[in-house]
This record gives sequence, C-alpha cells and structure tokens, in this order.
Amino acid sequence: MLITQLKSYDELLSLAGDKTVIISCEGCREIQLPENEVIATCDKLLVIGTAIAVIVTDYVCNVENIKLYLQKYTGEIESSDTLLVFSCGVGVQTIASIFPSIPVYAACDTYPIPGYQGVTPSEFDCTGCQKCHLNSTGGICPVTACSKSLINGQCGGSKGGMCEVDKDIECGWDRIYKKIKNISTIQEYFTI
Repeated sequence: MLITQLKSYDELLSLAGDKTVIISCEGCREIQLPENEVIATCDKLLVIGTAIAVIVTDYVCNVENIKLYLQKYTGEIESSDTLLVFSCGVGVQTIASIFPSIPVYAACDTYPIPGYQGVTPSEFDCTGCQKCHLNSTGGICPVTACSKSLINGQCGGSKGGMCEVDKDIECGWDRIYKKIKNISTIQEYFTI
C-alpha cells in the first residue's frame, strides 16, 4: 500500500508555472490523499492566478480512462506550461507519459506501507521513495525505470538506448534524458 503526503506550499509554488493545470486524483482511498490540504492549496493557487484549472478525477493511473476524461480539458492543458499532479507516483508517471512535452510535477511524496499493494491498471510502479524523484527526472521514476534502480544517472552500460541488464527494454535514464530534452533544454529544466 502507498500513502501520500503533500509537499510544502512553498515547494508547490516553486513548481507551479505561470499557467498551471492541477490534476488531483481521488480514486484510491488507500493512499490517504490529504483532501482538505489539497483543496486549500488549489484554492490558494487559483487565487494568486498561478492555476488556470483544477481537474479532479478518480484513478489517474488508468491510462485509457484518464486520456478520455482529459479530452474535455484539451484547451486548458494545451495552454498550460505546467501540470501539477496530486496523486501517488503512479498517477504522476501516467500523466507524464500522456503529455510528453509539458513539464509534469508531483505535488505529493509517496510513502510505502507494508502489506497489500493493491492492483493498479497502470504499467508504472511506485516504490514509495518518500522524497519523490519524479520532479527532477521528467516524470519518469529512475528507481522503477532503471533495471539497476540508479538514482544518479545512467550506468554507462547501455548500448543504443537499450538496457545492459535486459536488452529488450529501453534504458530508463535514456528515457529520462529524452523526456527532459523534449520539454526544454537540459540546462533550463534543472534551473526550475
């Protein structure tokens, strides 16, 4: 099981762009998303003009359903410069995969709790690192995307963008590099 904890308001404010769309998941009751804190934070971001839309839905991790649901918000999302996702790490990775050219940031840190992990319809996994790495890796988890779970960059063993451990999968860090490069220049991304 995973639970989430909201990042500090100052950290969320630093992640938000000039035109931020907020996506909040209320699907899994097990992750214990702090709903009252999320609502208060969203209200603050709307009042100061940083947020241009707040989308509340369930099961952000269900790729096919969320793609269909978000179609009615195409205008807001296309005009945004940032997507701020209030969910566990699985939901953030799902949104990042759907929008490859928009920066997607995790508004929560995800913590593991021993026991039943539940069933997610997503191909993504979250190990509950407690201090989520998704905000510095383009919404791709280095721990679950890399066969060696490296959080400090590519190992040097990959060839042609493929993993040295399993040659049938793309190197997680190569995917991270491509995603960040698609969003902006690498230097611009890391000054955010």
